[in-house]
Amino acid sequence: MAFLPINKDEMEARGWDAPDIVLITGDAYVDHPSFGTAIISRVLEDKGFHVCILSQPQNDDDYLRFGKPKLAFFVNGGNIDSMVAHYTAAKRKRSDDYYTAGGIAGKRPDRAVTVYCKNVRRLFGNIPLCIGGLEASLRRFAHYDYWDNAVRPSVLIDTDADLLMFGMGEHQVTEIAERLRDGEHISMMHDILGTAYAIPTSEYSYIPSSVECPPFEDVKSQTPEGYLAYARSCRIQQDEHDAVRGKTIIQRHGKKIIVQNPPSPPLETEELDHVYELPYERNYHPSYEALGGVPAIEEVKFSVNHVRGCYGACNFCAIAYHQGRAITTRSEESVIKEAELLTKMPDFKGYIHDVGGPTANFRQPSCKGQEKRGMCKGRKCLAPEPCKNLVVDHSEYLKILRRMRAIPGIKKVFIRSGIRFDYLILDQNEEFFKDLVRYHVSGQLKVAPEHCSNNVLNAMGKPNIEVYEKFRHRFYELTKSMNKKQYLVPYLMSSHPGSRPEDAIELALFLKKEGLHPEQVQDFYPTPGTISTCMFYTGLDPYTEKPIFVPKTKEEKTEQRALLQYFRPENRQIVIAALKKAHRSDLIGYGENCLIHPDSAPRTQHNHSKKSTSFSQSQKLSQTLSKRAHVSPKTAKTPPRKNKT
Repeated sequence: MAFLPINKDEMEARGWDAPDIVLITGDAYVDHPSFGTAIISRVLEDKGFHVCILSQPQNDDDYLRFGKPKLAFFVNGGNIDSMVAHYTAAKRKRSDDYYTAGGIAGKRPDRAVTVYCKNVRRLFGNIPLCIGGLEASLRRFAHYDYWDNAVRPSVLIDTDADLLMFGMGEHQVTEIAERLRDGEHISMMHDILGTAYAIPTSEYSYIPSSVECPPFEDVKSQTPEGYLAYARSCRIQQDEHDAVRGKTIIQRHGKKIIVQNPPSPPLETEELDHVYELPYERNYHPSYEALGGVPAIEEVKFSVNHVRGCYGACNFCAIAYHQGRAITTRSEESVIKEAELLTKMPDFKGYIHDVGGPTANFRQPSCKGQEKRGMCKGRKCLAPEPCKNLVVDHSEYLKILRRMRAIPGIKKVFIRSGIRFDYLILDQNEEFFKDLVRYHVSGQLKVAPEHCSNNVLNAMGKPNIEVYEKFRHRFYELTKSMNKKQYLVPYLMSSHPGSRPEDAIELALFLKKEGLHPEQVQDFYPTPGTISTCMFYTGLDPYTEKPIFVPKTKEEKTEQRALLQYFRPENRQIVIAALKKAHRSDLIGYGENCLIHPDSAPRTQHNHSKKSTSFSQSQKLSQTLSKRAHVSPKTAKTPPRKNKT
């Protein structure tokens, strides 16, 4: 059997008496390179290690299934955070789990990494225990926990793990495993880049060129001084997450101290090619077939990942803090080789679902100096204005797509993982834009303006709305010139820090003008590791230390969400009350510019102009503004491939 063993029978069928490493994961076992567990296990196998997969353990018998591994336990919570997998932004329990066989909820515990590690320690004692993946990576320091509404300590404290691997973990897991195999004790491995560890304060000695965050005792204090300490801690952690110039960071936790080494260098192109060319089965384990398989494989099974990292670095997104802002890419030949492999799979129907990554159309460093000096500290490459040193070039990506379209057996190549329209519109050569519209849109192109108020967009780290308007105008010009019926479906977010009532009203008016009727609205979700979450908790912008408005109460969030869905009858009274509170009663009436009628039996509510027809049709076709995959796996059709290992 080509899948790695998930039970003792499969292990013994390979002739192993015990595994070298047991990899525990909060997901069902899917052997596809869109899943971090698959990548890490195959990388270790490629280095000669015997790896068994312990997926979603439920009881002691599960943990004891393979016996004691010869080297270590490696633990991750799954492709997405276990708390996000379990709870909506309103903290309601989800009814399903996209990464579990049959979509069944409840197969992983809350804070899965912590629960798994405590059980390993209880059952196996002082065995080497290493944690990684998104859940651990974003909790490596003291962090605001939305579900507790409090600051929790580093996950290293809660788990008692020996090492935490943050970011994309191929270099780290390989070095740890090889040094363990050579007989080195885990406590001697405090020099590995891309790892963090906890030691008694009494054992710590000053590390040259290190930087210290405010201690846990300070940042957890819900006082003005505590909020400022948390904001400063957040900024240090974000600024130093750079493999070129990043410093060692320390943070004191009572009698222990967290030490984070600088990030591990991203994989070189040759290394990345090798990782994606390992012998993945590209499917879920056969044992899940009786339950209907694992839903998360559906959209990524015939997708190709060509890039890692994202220098877009939106404030609400954890990608830059996990994968890094530096762009690393696979070679053109490796990407084409994978596409050819997909055509030979028995259930391939001729459609490549995506050729992307965190941002599909990033395929080179943001500027010529990035690789030598790292990413600029405290500055963004695209927002609020594009950097003058930004290099804009789609030629290599365009060449890959054109070669892929020409492969026998491929009918259509789609791009679904996210186009940065603000980057695309800067390209003076429109060849890629034209090919995108002509060949790579499956009826609808999902883009992420997120809001229309420049006040909110600035807080999000996004470009001004005029950039989106320029892109949208040109998209429809090209679509019309090609006699196509294709539409933009924008992602929108309510209640982000900085979104005042007047900003929510501005967005409602924007939606009315454009004829957009979002059936679903994504509330901002304060997940660990983002700048926006810091704003939500502290009420401060960590880069200016100035106060920022944060809609926190249930009433505030309900009003902002209702304004975006002002057209729904059940929202009538909420919208009227919100408009009156904001002194915008002028928007209650029968005029063309009004949002809502004052009576309960209104005449024609909507009066859309002809120019907004395409947007209205778009919504009739889609019937939804899909929630972001990395935030809400319940409704997203594309699994969150952005944060993998």
